[in-house]
Amino acid sequence: MGVSGYSQAVDLEVSVQNLTQGIYFAPLLVTAHSPDQSLFELGEEASAEIQAMAEGGDISGLEAIADAISANTSANPNEGPLGPAESTTAMVYPDEGNTVLSIVGMIVPSNDGFIGLDNWTIPEEPGTYTLYLNGYDAGTEVNDEVRGSGMPGEPGLGVPPFLEDKVGFNATGVTSTLSNNYIHVHPGSLGDDDLEGGVSDLDNAVFRWLNPVAKVTIVVTE
Repeated sequence: MGVSGYSQAVDLEVSVQNLTQGIYFAPLLVTAHSPDQSLFELGEEASAEIQAMAEGGDISGLEAIADAISANTSANPNEGPLGPAESTTAMVYPDEGNTVLSIVGMIVPSNDGFIGLDNWTIPEEPGTYTLYLNGYDAGTEVNDEVRGSGMPGEPGLGVPPFLEDKVGFNATGVTSTLSNNYIHVHPGSLGDDDLEGGVSDLDNAVFRWLNPVAKVTIVVTE
């Protein structure tokens, strides 16, 4: 049988590990859905729901979309942010026709960065499968790396309480230009070593990161 359906149901155990030394992932959305739908597309403009997730960590809009398309979803399996080296596991039970898997979650701190898996075809063969995820840029906000409200449509980094003492103040901004307003591979955080000024409010010894940023282990069982 092809990927359009399953001869028998499969269950998914989806584990996401943060591979970075200093960044966090905001609540994750893990969802199995039909291949004719997509939470995001590289090279296309971000939806309002992707913007809310990528700028403020709010997955409720994407969860509503998943519900509307009869997806099988695990929302916020870690019950909060996923820290460096930490892992979380979600159980997903795809219905017939929900043959692809997607994962999203904001990169914290960032202006509009997120980890993403887009429409990965779920294998029919039971086994263990390993993927590595890049960080993506929603293209909705300038990556200035300056403190801000973190609200969608407003500039600046949102700084959660658990990072308050690790993020600086009074930066002038890494850039004021948004050169690509489509979803694209994130260039990573630049940072600097001046927590009371400089160009970035991010400490480059803590928050500098490169791709890939997450490891996903998927156990498929019948």
